[in-house]
Amino acid sequence: MTAPLLIDIRQVTKSYHSGNVETQVLFGIDLAVPRGDFVAVMGQSGSGKSTLMNIFGCLDQASGGSYCLDGVDTLTLSRAELATIRNRTIGFVFQSFNLIKRMSVAENVALPLIYAGVSRSKAHAKALLELERVGLKDYAKRTPNQLSGGQQQRVAIARALVGDPPLILADEPTGNLDTQTSIDIMRSFQQLNEQRGITILLVTHEPDIAAYAKRLMRLKDGRVLYDGPAAEGLRQLAASHEAITV
Repeated sequence: MTAPLLIDIRQVTKSYHSGNVETQVLFGIDLAVPRGDFVAVMGQSGSGKSTLMNIFGCLDQASGGSYCLDGVDTLTLSRAELATIRNRTIGFVFQSFNLIKRMSVAENVALPLIYAGVSRSKAHAKALLELERVGLKDYAKRTPNQLSGGQQQRVAIARALVGDPPLILADEPTGNLDTQTSIDIMRSFQQLNEQRGITILLVTHEPDIAAYAKRLMRLKDGRVLYDGPAAEGLRQLAASHEAITV
């Protein structure tokens, strides 16, 4: 049986306007992501990958086409409705961690639940559970600046997971980490995907990071250049000698 689609975008376009000047960034993007998939998105600077990730994350809306997230047509939603579906469906992991320095690790992880109206006691308990899952429960009372970069990213992953979202969007999650820590973080993503069935959409410019995904989507000039198995896509990329830059 085919897994139901979590992301279904069809002929998505995106344009920006400055005065009378229109700049089109995305040109008819199609992507169907079933639950449980692990997709890496690659592309050179200016390829449209950041714009596309903002649309995936309901942080921006497409100019044309359709985007259904977990069966909901996002292009018909108001800002408040977008915020609701974003909070319920998506966990975000960023390159710069985006942790609040004055708050403890547990408070950082619990924050999405607090925003969603969950009581502080329940939010704190769930935060401790997610910290235990990423091996950082003993660090719950520390502040982010008392942790290494890899530990901070694990806290960010715990925060992304605290609301039990079916989808994780990770934007260059290993960009500020050393090689061994990057490997550890990517293995964590693999475990989340394989053991908990969480769908992962990852933006990276590094082929060795994209290799952890099941599927690769390459963009060029706002169009899909490749969409298929990661191993084959990376083989083609290596054969083309095309450099991927941020």
